[in-house]
Amino acid sequence: MEFYDWLVLGLYAVGTLVMGWWVSRRQEDTKEYFVGSGKMNPVLVGVSLFATLLSTITYLAIPGEVVGKGPIYLTNYLTYPLVFWVVGYWVLPRYMAQRVTSAYELLEGRLGLSVRMLAVGMFLALRLVWMSLLILLTSKALAVMMGQGAEAVPWIAAVTGLFAITYTSMGGLRAVVVTDLMQTLLLYGGALLVLGAVTVKMSGLGWLSEMSRAGLWDHQPVFSLDPGVRVTVVGSMISVFLWTVCTSMGDQVSVQRFMATADVKAARRAIAVQLGVATVVGITLGLVGVALLGYYQAHPELLPEAGGVKAQADTVFSHFIAQGLPEVVTGLVVSGLFAAAMSSVDSGVNSITAVVMTDLMDRFGKKPSSEREHVRFARWLAFGIGCVVVLLSGVMGKISGNFLAVTNKTVNLLTVPIALLFYYAVFARRACAGGAWMAALGSVAAAVLVAFSGEIFGVDPVTKLPPVSFQWIPLVALGVGLAMGELGNRIFGGKEKARS
Repeated sequence: MEFYDWLVLGLYAVGTLVMGWWVSRRQEDTKEYFVGSGKMNPVLVGVSLFATLLSTITYLAIPGEVVGKGPIYLTNYLTYPLVFWVVGYWVLPRYMAQRVTSAYELLEGRLGLSVRMLAVGMFLALRLVWMSLLILLTSKALAVMMGQGAEAVPWIAAVTGLFAITYTSMGGLRAVVVTDLMQTLLLYGGALLVLGAVTVKMSGLGWLSEMSRAGLWDHQPVFSLDPGVRVTVVGSMISVFLWTVCTSMGDQVSVQRFMATADVKAARRAIAVQLGVATVVGITLGLVGVALLGYYQAHPELLPEAGGVKAQADTVFSHFIAQGLPEVVTGLVVSGLFAAAMSSVDSGVNSITAVVMTDLMDRFGKKPSSEREHVRFARWLAFGIGCVVVLLSGVMGKISGNFLAVTNKTVNLLTVPIALLFYYAVFARRACAGGAWMAALGSVAAAVLVAFSGEIFGVDPVTKLPPVSFQWIPLVALGVGLAMGELGNRIFGGKEKARS
């Protein structure tokens, strides 16, 4: 990176801090701090939902998936109309009828305090570890793009976390939502700049013809009865549909944003904006992958290593940003990657702060004496949580890469189990605490068996693939969780009713 690239990155970072300070001047109570007084613009909220759930890892992974495996990933967006119908017309009317700060307040009324604390614990584990991994892996990618060595990774992690937690702790959810809009424009602009740069370098759309001659993509069938097939169209669509719906149902990051809108109509509009923006950005990133494949097929000598473009699918995007873009453009694209990281970290920190304040401190009588003190304490708590995340990212840097991959999979296993608790608390006709516990624990166990089926049962000696593909994790976790929940309701339902 050259001087003007660093200048662009610095201007972006300073701009986010100024935005956080500007928003903080209007805050007088915790409702404003955590849910923006419940009257925020649904378009802004929808963009924030998108930015929160798109991390730098995903931003880099979509082009890599298209380069290495093919465009089947893009069929996932065909599930979004069904996601909108389920979330918008089944989930949101129930949720918006009960205005809460923490999503997990919805659990205690029907299922008791233990289930509420179970959900809180799973959410805190999910978001703390996820943000730590995100900061670490983002810092490694940014170090490569900035031309820095491994020794710079902890400093990049510290700076990324510091900026995100500073404007988040100052401005609360409103600062997060407003800066998420700026970050979304920046990260999408970065993708367009890469696409434009490849097109200019190849004097037009020549990358399309190069891509068509490549013949590198794996065969990915529409459907297969073999559960070990890595990806199928049907399996991938089911996985994305369940993950998106379950995240909307049970993740504080999503529910908190729904509660920041005025009513169910506004919340429905927010989810529509989220899905629409995700589709546009996802397809654009897919085209970036196609363009990079065509570019490096035409110019294999520009690859960082020998072995062909497919073998380096996950790194060609980062390499092109570092080596293939002109000055200033590199700064803009790196700022986009920086933005993708901060949009996930700021949302996670704000949501964890809301959960700790509402589900732990306020619930157990530790609430500060006044609203002003409440807001001040929330700001310091947000800053402290962010510091913990940055420190955890440094600890994880001492652990082997294999452990990072395993930890990442483990964190993602909790999405369906948390959503199951909300299903039994809000939607199920028959439910009890014992059944909810059995559903969550059974769901986690099933997800672990699928996610680590290769390590547990061994991989295929020919394909080197596990016996069950990762794409079936959500479906198996949901099926086993519902079965265990029904069994638990039959076992414990009568006993709990008798005690009450």
